Amino acid sequence: MKGEQLHGKKLKWFRVLAFSIPVLLLILTELVLRLFHYGHDTSLFIRYPDDPNYWVINKYASERYFADSVNATKGSVEPFKVEKAANTFRIFVLGESTTAGYPYFHNGSFHRWLQYRLMHLYPDLNFEIVNVSLTAVNSYTVLDFGEQVVNYQPDAVLIYTGHNEYYGALGVGSTSHIANNRFLIKTVLQLRKFRLVQLIDNVIYSLSNIKGKPVNDRDNLMKRMAAKQEIALNSPEYQTGIQQFKANITELCELLHQEKIPAFLSTLVSNEKDLKPFISEPGKAKASADQEYQLANTAYAAGEYAAAKQHYIQAKEFDQLRFRAPDAMNKIITGLTEKYNNVHLVDARKVFEEHSPQQILGNETLLEHVHPNLYGYALLSDAFYNSIQAAHLIKARPDTAMSLAELVKQMPVTRVDSLYGAYTVMMLKTGWPFNVPIPAGFKRGNSMDEQLAGALSVNSISWLDAMNRLFQYSMKANDKKTALKAVEAVMLENPRNTTYPVFAARLSFDLGNLPNAVFYFKKLYQQEPTFANLQNMYLVYLKADQPGKAVPYIDQAISLQNNNPVLLRLKATVQDIIELKRKLATIKGDLALSQQIAIRYHAAGADEAAIKYEH
Repeated sequence: MKGEQLHGKKLKWFRVLAFSIPVLLLILTELVLRLFHYGHDTSLFIRYPDDPNYWVINKYASERYFADSVNATKGSVEPFKVEKAANTFRIFVLGESTTAGYPYFHNGSFHRWLQYRLMHLYPDLNFEIVNVSLTAVNSYTVLDFGEQVVNYQPDAVLIYTGHNEYYGALGVGSTSHIANNRFLIKTVLQLRKFRLVQLIDNVIYSLSNIKGKPVNDRDNLMKRMAAKQEIALNSPEYQTGIQQFKANITELCELLHQEKIPAFLSTLVSNEKDLKPFISEPGKAKASADQEYQLANTAYAAGEYAAAKQHYIQAKEFDQLRFRAPDAMNKIITGLTEKYNNVHLVDARKVFEEHSPQQILGNETLLEHVHPNLYGYALLSDAFYNSIQAAHLIKARPDTAMSLAELVKQMPVTRVDSLYGAYTVMMLKTGWPFNVPIPAGFKRGNSMDEQLAGALSVNSISWLDAMNRLFQYSMKANDKKTALKAVEAVMLENPRNTTYPVFAARLSFDLGNLPNAVFYFKKLYQQEPTFANLQNMYLVYLKADQPGKAVPYIDQAISLQNNNPVLLRLKATVQDIIELKRKLATIKGDLALSQQIAIRYHAAGADEAAIKYEH
């Protein structure tokens, strides 16, 4: 009996060891790989290498979603503070290539339009709008990133996603497709965080390259990502895409609801009128995308716009190459905003329809199949802005108003940005699935804008370099309006820089745009509350003939300088100006009073204001 018990204990320990040794070997291998820095940390955010007081998106964050790291896309560099400041309103933006701002990126992206508007309306607030969108991903990445951003104190999360559900990373029709089972896919995503799994992935990829056809880097990303090019309406693959989108976005909305984080979920837009279906099922007139498109064009030409719209939509639904989200996804989006009270609807489709002829979406707002033009991105930002305002998230009162028309006029998007987008799309369309040759008569001009945009489109210069060159060229040409656009553009890209606001403020003042000058001097003072920047504040108001607004800043300067006699005399001079202006308002045309005001403005260093009273 004792022998049997002893044998049982030995067997038990043998089994424990048999199980433990492989586990320990796996753990040891993982530790060794990390020790020798093999593989990458794929967390969404890492400390910013230039300043560890900030977080920034990890350039390796996307690698878990792509079977081939060659296709893994990178996010934009938008640092935000590790310690969130009290006056900060932090927004995270989730999505795909449209949300990232393709093909313009930078200030073409809708979130930058939104940031420019909000920061001018609420100058005392610091808006951190962090875009973590990537090209060629779908709702799996959006959900995974969403699960991480909730840990970084967001005040709101903006979501625009759905077009890449079939061909984005892990999509049912993509080259990085793993399986149709969500649990399995999410498990694989978690395992890919480990360096050992990364090693196994790399070995498999290397072997497949030896045996198979190597990746052609000259193919555009659309072609490299699309494996199953024909997905019929209501087919099993079609339904898988719909169900995974619904499950992933529902899970994300549930998480944001549980965390009590306001979310703004947008409907999707795509080109219906001016884009022929990519792949139409042959031999089926009732399910033919081409047939529906022809019927739509005929109805449109006849002025039967309601019928044309339905045929255009149906043509998109029947298109088997699913680079445009089916309408079923917009229904899911709308349903989720009705289910969760903290998930607000952003009806971008409705806004785009309202700004399109006959309310049919086409080239007026879109560049190709799904990506908006610059005006389209302005519209998308307006849709999000109005939803945010309707939710009353921002408690402060706006200092001013900025309509959509004013935003379009003021937004620092340069002609270089516009041309770069046009060149990029032109080159994209020469490849699959568009196969549209560059127009025979096309010839790039030789203006500075065209030279810079051309260099950008072939990656021979960076966007920042292009903006700096544009600024320098414009200043030499005394084109202060373009110079201001360039410097404002760079400021949006790098809001922590304290050199650009000085240029922006001075150029704004020279162009007669006092509100803009005040805004940038104020931003500079908020970043660096130095005496020199305080001087800028009161001087800009004096030069603009607004002495009353200068007084509070003079008082602050007096306090900082321990009742400096020069500043005390300046305050007395400014108070004299205020009193003399009050008298002049009652005795209009009094030359003696005007002369006294001019003399005092000269004494205060505000010659620009003095000239007004000398004439």
